[in-house]
Amino acid sequence: MRYFPAILLGRLIRFAVRLVRPGGGSALPGLVVSKLAPNLVTRTLQSFPKGLVIVTGTAGKSTTTKMAVAIARAHGLKVFTNPSTANIEQGFFSTIVKSGNLFGRVIADIAIIEMDEGHAATLVTKVKPNISVILNVFEDQLDRFIDPAFVRDKLELVAAATKSKIITNADDQNCLMIVSSKSSSNLEFFGTTPSTGKLAYAKTYEPELESPNPAFQVTQLQEMEVSLNTPVGKLQFELPSRGLHFAMDAAAAVAVSHEILGTSFDSGLTIKTLNELPPVFSRGEIREINGEPVEFILVQNPISTQVNLDNLNGSPEQILFAIGRDVHDPSWLWTVDYSKLSGVSIVSGFNYADAALVLSYNNVPVSRVEPDYFKAISDFLALPTPKDGIKTVIYSADAMRRLRRHLGFIDPEDVDRG
Repeated sequence: MRYFPAILLGRLIRFAVRLVRPGGGSALPGLVVSKLAPNLVTRTLQSFPKGLVIVTGTAGKSTTTKMAVAIARAHGLKVFTNPSTANIEQGFFSTIVKSGNLFGRVIADIAIIEMDEGHAATLVTKVKPNISVILNVFEDQLDRFIDPAFVRDKLELVAAATKSKIITNADDQNCLMIVSSKSSSNLEFFGTTPSTGKLAYAKTYEPELESPNPAFQVTQLQEMEVSLNTPVGKLQFELPSRGLHFAMDAAAAVAVSHEILGTSFDSGLTIKTLNELPPVFSRGEIREINGEPVEFILVQNPISTQVNLDNLNGSPEQILFAIGRDVHDPSWLWTVDYSKLSGVSIVSGFNYADAALVLSYNNVPVSRVEPDYFKAISDFLALPTPKDGIKTVIYSADAMRRLRRHLGFIDPEDVDRG
């Protein structure tokens, strides 16, 4: 009964907010409930019979978590998880308000949650995960995390608090440093072969540690078709989006699913699940708008921008490039190679001037700069159908949220496989 008043108030606030802003109501209820019932998240995350799994790291959290949750559910487990936009502690309060009953109880076998790196380090001081998935350390926005070494320090706290298995990236020297003092019996690795290439992880400026042989290894990648070696044989399936970064997310998801399920892990069922799974919204999501396909690509820091540009399908003819309020320090835009872009139709978003300047400096033709973001959206979608048949939106998180609300894409689970 002690959580009943807080949960009831949170539900009422969520209902009221969604009346005036369809699709909203995710932040304010969590803020209110966190003040009234500060122990609710800790108590909830300690309540699941199969424990808590945390997925963290600079990039790939949402996709890895979605894949792991889908595999676990396909095998019959009831899973508590969080939307990718709610990966800080306040977001967990909102998720419990939505998913739990009026007494704050969530019925599930296990929690598989994605967590922002900094908030994960704070949460594990209150509740220890049974399994942690530490994906990677990339160069991030300097105003958020200062330096990759700062991120490593946070992730070391997560590793130290993990009760059972740490699943991490054999290709990333940062990850190897994080787990260097751990017993090999508590570690599981995923990675690639030399033929598939490696991602541009943050430099450590320390002597390189020997890379272990990953038990879950991406051995081949052709477009979206991936081959993955595992302890239970080779798995071949189609990714929901293009790029090696998504293949690595899949390897991590299969690794953690295998750890959770043990002898119940079914390779065939896992392949079927991944073959059918749509992308996380805006991570290579393709939607039909006005009878035309539009691809949405989310960029959040230098590496995600670079990887997504490098994995564009050819050189799109029509692009809306929108950098929003979430990019407090637009200087990182200058560290990206834009040579894959032959041109941009419209530049917009709160940081439209910085974005247009960096594109111009990099000799990317910009047809138009539009300060009014909602006008930019409408005008872009009204452009004649491009010769390549698909329009492309490249945007930051703030611009993504505003566009989705503007177009009525209010359900983050309303995503089809392209």
